[in-house]
Amino acid sequence: MRITDSLRVHHDTCNVYLLVTGTDAVAIDFGSGSVLDHLADHGVERITDVLMTHHHRDQGQGLARAAAAGMRIWVPSTERDLFADVGTHWQTRVIDNYYDLRQDRFSLLEDVPVHGVVPEYRTTRIGGVDVHAMPTPGHTLGSVSYLAELDGRRMAFTGDLLYGPGTVWSVSALQRGYTALEGAAATVISLDLVADRAPDLVLPSHGRPIAEPAEAIAKTRSNMQALVDFRRDEPWDLDAWLRRPYEEVTPHLLRNRTSFATSYALLSDSGSALLIDYGLDMITGLPVGDDRSSRRPWLASLDALRRTYGVDRVEVAIPTHYHDDHVAGFGLLHEVEGTEIWAGESIAPILRDPRRYDLPCLWYDPLPVDRAIAPGVPMRWHEYELTMYPLPGHTLYAVAIAFEADGRKVLATGDQQDGGWVDGERTEVLNLQYRNRFRFDDFVDSALLYRRLSPDLMISGHWEPRAVDDRYLDMLLAKGEELARLHRALLPLDEVDFGAEGFGARILPYRSAVAAGESREFEVEVVNPFRQRCELGVDLVVPAGWQVTPARRAVEVEGGGQATVRFTVVPPPGRRRRARLAADLTAGDRAFGQQAEALVDVR
Repeated sequence: MRITDSLRVHHDTCNVYLLVTGTDAVAIDFGSGSVLDHLADHGVERITDVLMTHHHRDQGQGLARAAAAGMRIWVPSTERDLFADVGTHWQTRVIDNYYDLRQDRFSLLEDVPVHGVVPEYRTTRIGGVDVHAMPTPGHTLGSVSYLAELDGRRMAFTGDLLYGPGTVWSVSALQRGYTALEGAAATVISLDLVADRAPDLVLPSHGRPIAEPAEAIAKTRSNMQALVDFRRDEPWDLDAWLRRPYEEVTPHLLRNRTSFATSYALLSDSGSALLIDYGLDMITGLPVGDDRSSRRPWLASLDALRRTYGVDRVEVAIPTHYHDDHVAGFGLLHEVEGTEIWAGESIAPILRDPRRYDLPCLWYDPLPVDRAIAPGVPMRWHEYELTMYPLPGHTLYAVAIAFEADGRKVLATGDQQDGGWVDGERTEVLNLQYRNRFRFDDFVDSALLYRRLSPDLMISGHWEPRAVDDRYLDMLLAKGEELARLHRALLPLDEVDFGAEGFGARILPYRSAVAAGESREFEVEVVNPFRQRCELGVDLVVPAGWQVTPARRAVEVEGGGQATVRFTVVPPPGRRRRARLAADLTAGDRAFGQQAEALVDVR
């Protein structure tokens, strides 16, 4: 069916749109692949590229045919594993006693080769057509829509964001968390973003072309908003959520109330902004999975910075720590906005190489770091001076960021404390996670740092800003001291001291990939758990048939001290996923067994 001279639609398990240039075409979504049997009907000799709006089978169950025909397959960035590595998803997806209700099992049955992910927020020439990709989560969290100028009209290919005036293809797809309906609120926001683009024609994956988009979008938005509000005690003003995401802490310091974790914008009179943390923007519900497709970096709040506060450039972003909810958006900021990423020296290596570390809440990919900042060294950004200080506790790899805004001394502390209320008075719970490498006195040290810096205001990752006084600082110090006392009382430290983590070894890298027959070096960090100097022996345990050189290392270490030893490993032929290595530790004449592991994929 011809829609315009340059646009055809093939009706299949979904609408397959063909953007035609001469005798070539770019397909948006692919259905069962039956379009390949009808190319002549559409005046097309070949399809060069396929752009997927989302991962569901009705959109792409025929992609194996596309790959076999040599087409380039482009997919949404957060859903690429559901195309290129869907076999792993099927093997690891929880299916017993699950509370994750996403329709990620409506995925392809087999992997397909992916040429690339669509560059979001950018216009890219693909197969002779200029296409702009914009995130439009709702039907799936990773869904994108495509905008293209064809035959003098602005076309919006919106996937399953809407079906027609007032309707969507699926309501059940909007549910992700148990009892939640996160996709409904995201759909409202995405509809607003599409409406802002003022398309002349909306082309849904199911349903007919929509010739009056503004009316259709408004009606669908109204119905979806009603569904959102039906499930809440109070209506959710999603227009304000999108248009006014920032609230003023001071005139030049803004708090983003829509992000998870909370990000802050420090405004310069030059028109630039510096962001402290930038994870999951414009959140409509907490993540319910742990795979890439359960996380959606988004830049939806930035328009409000420009429109309301006159920001012309998001110049710098700084993390308080490495956790994904604080850094997920850094890659997009860097690629789309040209934002420089500045990170504390303890955080930068983790952002750059997350697979090296056995830590929770890591982002899936390496993130750029343009500048690694030494602790305690002031750094200048326009009219501001900012200083990073080590802030272990919630995680060993964290910083407090001190600066002054509008005459107030501010300290950004990330997730160091949880906010809470007791008898109507706000208190704090120390945000302790052992896997983040907690040490007994970390919260004592942070409380002493707060005393030394004496801020007027502390801003945190998930709670409202807190005015600081001596009573509050006394409380934090007392809590830190009590936490340290409890750990020292509970553990047999006079006999064996592996610290709060309870392990005497760590292997780096924790995750790695190596070709069969190729050598890989591993470092093992070991701890002497005794108060006296002794020899630490490390045996690297490898799968049968693997070579390890040497088989054992020994090193003399002072009481309570640490050392690093190195091994070279060579796997034999044969593919393996997550082969396990272990470090077996002996201290003096006492064996502590296999204290650490690492995972290796053999290609």
